[in-house]
Amino acid sequence: MSIFEYNGSAIVAMVGKNCFAIASDRRLGVQLQTIATDFPKIYKIHDKLYIGLAGLLTDAQTLYQRLVYNHKLYQLREERDMKPETFAHLVSHILYEKRVRPAITVSNNMFLGDLIRKENTQIHRVCGFGPYFCQPVIAGIGDDDKPFICTMDSIGALYVLSLIFPYAFLVC
Repeated sequence: MSIFEYNGSAIVAMVGKNCFAIASDRRLGVQLQTIATDFPKIYKIHDKLYIGLAGLLTDAQTLYQRLVYNHKLYQLREERDMKPETFAHLVSHILYEKRVRPAITVSNNMFLGDLIRKENTQIHRVCGFGPYFCQPVIAGIGDDDKPFICTMDSIGALYVLSLIFPYAFLVC
């Protein structure tokens, strides 16, 4: 079983003429066991921008807190709300920077002070914590009332739905 299936979720976004919709299930479960049936998976960033986070529950909540923090900093600096395209690139950047976290380990259980004093100690680079195990769906309306929806994978590869048809939808 994939870690993305551990809590399970389904998120759908669709756009129309000058509008969008985003929906999800509200089930919180651990594999086949249902914990709650009223758990939110879609979060409001501001009045015209929403994000749905599918995947591992703890990573989704942590990622949402980071996104709110970064959006508030953007509001203080720019004195305006973030455009959906800008927010999508922010989410992509946060996911991509988390994909591999290098850490330093020292063989033979040495302390860092011992490492500085010895010259022949080997330092190994290993991967620390992995990526956020969630796949976001972003839906919003820009300044010109043009709807925007996109999704990305767990390392931030962005997939923007180009509006070829008058109505389009995206399923994650």
